[in-house]
This record gives sequence, C-alpha cells and structure tokens, in this order.
Amino acid sequence: MLENCILLSLFAKENLARMSEEQLNRYDRLINEPSNDWDIYYWATEAKPTPAEFDTDVMAMLREFAKNRNREQRLRQPDLEYLFEPPR
Repeated sequence: MLENCILLSLFAKENLARMSEEQLNRYDRLINEPSNDWDIYYWATEAKPTPAEFDTDVMAMLREFAKNRNREQRLRQPDLEYLFEPPR
C-alpha cells in the first residue's frame, strides 16, 4: 500500500544506518510478519494499539517518525541513491 511504502522507505532512509543489528532484526520482523499492511500503518499512526509482540523500540521510533513533527513533505519514496551513500 502506498502509505506504508512512503512511510517505511523514508523511515528506513533516516534510521537504518544507525540501527543496531538487533533493531534491524526487529524492523525486518515488523515489515515482514504482519499479514496486513494496514495493521502496520494503524500501529505507526496510533490509530490502533500495537500488539505486544511488535511493540518494541523500533515501533516507538516508527511512531515518532510518523508524527512528522518537522512538517516535512512526504509525498513519495526517496530515491535509492541513499543506499550507496556513507552513513551519517
């Protein structure tokens, strides 16, 4: 679903390079295990409570990112060039 593609790809661009191996594993589990993409979106936007098995530090980071406190325009996925840039 487009909303998750935008949310998760921008979150990944901003956070993956700084995450520990354990956090990366929790992120991988989050984006691959739930069978319904809407669940991830509802949890990230706090429209529905996150089940305990996915309520981790990574989900807390994603919820905070979804709040978009800086009011950034998030209209499309990032270009993939960031994958080849050195981590900040």
